[in-house]
Amino acid sequence: MRKLIFGLVFAILPAMGLAAGGGAALDSMEPDHTNKESLQRGAALFTNYCMGCHSAEYARYKRVAEDLEIPIELYEENLIFTGAKIGELMKNSMNKDMAADWFGAPPPDLTLEARLRGTDWVYSYLRGFYKDESRPLGVNNVVFDKVGMPHVLVGLQGLCAEKPHIGTEPSIDPLSGNVMHSDVCANYAIEGSMSGPEFDQAMWDLTNFLSYMADPIKVERERLGLFVLIFVAIFFVFAYLLNREYWKDVH
Repeated sequence: MRKLIFGLVFAILPAMGLAAGGGAALDSMEPDHTNKESLQRGAALFTNYCMGCHSAEYARYKRVAEDLEIPIELYEENLIFTGAKIGELMKNSMNKDMAADWFGAPPPDLTLEARLRGTDWVYSYLRGFYKDESRPLGVNNVVFDKVGMPHVLVGLQGLCAEKPHIGTEPSIDPLSGNVMHSDVCANYAIEGSMSGPEFDQAMWDLTNFLSYMADPIKVERERLGLFVLIFVAIFFVFAYLLNREYWKDVH
């Protein structure tokens, strides 16, 4: 028994270490896989801004198109740039050895990134880039310090001149009465095409899509889970009555 207890403790310790580990504060993001419009916008953002470097090789174009209710012809015309067939896996053409030379490491596959990191992390990371001349690419990230990835979304967000306010709730300055930290980025070194709230919504859509990619069966699984629980509840009544009938004459 003592060995079993020690074994359980050692099995739990790594998970406790991850949960208690330090790191940057994060903004909360609750995905919604039933929001097809958001998922469609996220798929467009992923294809146009992420798939140049990252792949999603555990997913297929056809499955994504069907789940997101995008007509196959429309998907092929607007969201496949590699010449791949609609039934193929979502790979890109970047050479991993060349990518390692450019960025220090090959860009990771993003199919399961939201499950690995969590949606709060992904949502905060996408909005966490800022100007840092000490870095090789001129940018850093408040969530992932010394990041090797360029700020590919700079055309949309712009580039924060200082560290963005990630994981910070808006507050009111007691002296001036001004709202502080209402925007993630207070000052921009480069202006983007989107306002702060518009970019936040775009990154919510992209994170929502990455969450769907990591668990495409979630909505159906939860729907079936309800029926399973109802079946178990009904079956429990009959099992209880049968058990009582078997044991009623046992003294």
